[in-house]
Amino acid sequence: MIRIGRYLIVKAIYIFFDILLLSVSLFIACWIRQSTLPFPVSHQNLFFDPVNPFRFLFLFWISVIIFTNNTHGLYQTKREIFETVEIWGVVKSVFLSSLMMIVAMFVLKFSNFPRSILFLATTFAFLSLSIWRILKRLLVEYLVIQGYNNFNVLIIGAGKVGEALVKEIRKKPALGLNIVGYLDDFKEKDLKEGDLKILGKISDFVNITRRKFVNKIFITNHYDSEVFMKLLEQAKELGIAVRVIPHGFELVSGEFSKYNIGFIPILEYCDGETHYKQAGKRFFDFIAVICLAIAVFPILLVIAILIKLDSSGPVLYFSKRYGRGGRIFFMYKFRSMRVDADQVVNQIQDKNEVDGPIFKIRKDPRVTIIGRILRKYSLDELPQLFNVIKGDMSLVGPRPLPIKQVQKEDFRQLRRLEVRPGITGLWQIRGRSDISFARLVKWDVWYINNWSLWLDLNILLQTVPVVFKGKGAY
Repeated sequence: MIRIGRYLIVKAIYIFFDILLLSVSLFIACWIRQSTLPFPVSHQNLFFDPVNPFRFLFLFWISVIIFTNNTHGLYQTKREIFETVEIWGVVKSVFLSSLMMIVAMFVLKFSNFPRSILFLATTFAFLSLSIWRILKRLLVEYLVIQGYNNFNVLIIGAGKVGEALVKEIRKKPALGLNIVGYLDDFKEKDLKEGDLKILGKISDFVNITRRKFVNKIFITNHYDSEVFMKLLEQAKELGIAVRVIPHGFELVSGEFSKYNIGFIPILEYCDGETHYKQAGKRFFDFIAVICLAIAVFPILLVIAILIKLDSSGPVLYFSKRYGRGGRIFFMYKFRSMRVDADQVVNQIQDKNEVDGPIFKIRKDPRVTIIGRILRKYSLDELPQLFNVIKGDMSLVGPRPLPIKQVQKEDFRQLRRLEVRPGITGLWQIRGRSDISFARLVKWDVWYINNWSLWLDLNILLQTVPVVFKGKGAY
């Protein structure tokens, strides 16, 4: 009951702020276009004074936005989703409400209503509601990290999926998930998984959840139906939320979706064509890179001059790489090594510090003075903007590996060639050169399976602070 009361209070606060911001958006729009209205604009006559013939339209517009916001789940903060999902919900709500207002004007024959006010009010509403939700989410994340409204979590299954889930949860403290341990029928009870213990077997579920005050469980193993149904029944009796990791999730292309056939819920493993899904990606890349190339052109000139002053040789380095579908292209980079770097690589092959086919050394003797700076802040990658313009690469995608390195590797990484390689990607924001090749391949496959424009935007935004910190690059 306490939790329900808290939820209703938070929801009421969210609705109050939305009403306030929508009222302010309407007032500003009317104030800007006051000359087009048949009444003087003030706070008092905007909604309730009969002198305003459009007051019911205004109230209708606000009511529809509040209703559609509620249907899109915008009066709660779901910690697991990106803020872009919330903003997309705002876009849909504001757009739909504006369409309904146009219909209302037509039905009620408000032919003299200024369309410019509707346009301005819609724009201000989108901006104000979006900014408010970003600030609200930042506040919620801060409170959660400080310990407010955290949840105790029990992981069912201490296998690879369970361990991977723990790592991902701990990377996101704003989720407010405190992992108390594992339950597993196939490993010893006293065995430690990292700093977490296996607390018992599935039969100990009720005892462990009560003793550890568990709020949520994540089921990562796929037990037989009898064990699974018993877990669900016990969790329901105890008021514990259940989350299930889909079987084979790492192999699935696309997103999961849920629908019903009669009363039977169906989890669909979407398997859309990768190229079809990414139809708008090329257009976005081209427009974004043209703007970016113009902005950084002076920086490119300065770097070129510094490279020439630092060491003899060409400014650019051309490296053969595999592109989409195995097509070979030349990837452009600012030269960060001496000109004979490729010839002497065999002499230092035994000093490789990373696994897989990738060759990396933290203090590579072939790297020039200016090259170390370029590599640390990824400035040597800037010429790849022209690879994007040509269509060889994308802004975001799997990192293209040199031909010889790919030919040394097995078929694990061939899925990476289904899409255009990228200048940045999950590898960039999660460790750069410090991550293993196996994890790089896993993240690349996950990116291909779960691609969306919002994911690309999120990766691009996270790349900026990672590059400025210069961590993990060598």
